[in-house]
Amino acid sequence: MLKNIFESIPKDLSHEVFEEIVSSEDIKIERIISHGHTSPQDGWYDQKQNEWVMVLDGEAILSFEDKDDVKLKKGDFINIKAHQKHKVSYTKPDGYTIWLCIFY
Repeated sequence: MLKNIFESIPKDLSHEVFEEIVSSEDIKIERIISHGHTSPQDGWYDQKQNEWVMVLDGEAILSFEDKDDVKLKKGDFINIKAHQKHKVSYTKPDGYTIWLCIFY
């Protein structure tokens, strides 16, 4: 079935939206829609898989436990190695940020 990554944006973005696009035993591809959302202040993502992340629209800042913050704008991408502790410290509050995430 044909879909478009920029369509079907929910009107209610009071909560961040996580949508699995496709997955298998070795890979998961996900669309995330943020609207001013950030990670909880009291913890870090510490994932078992590598994560390739691209901002398709909007802006974001990723903070890392042992590195400088990384500002991402439309079209920017980054590869986050497994167990590299990170969090989202900013997403655009006056619009939405659309992420494409590939966990492998």
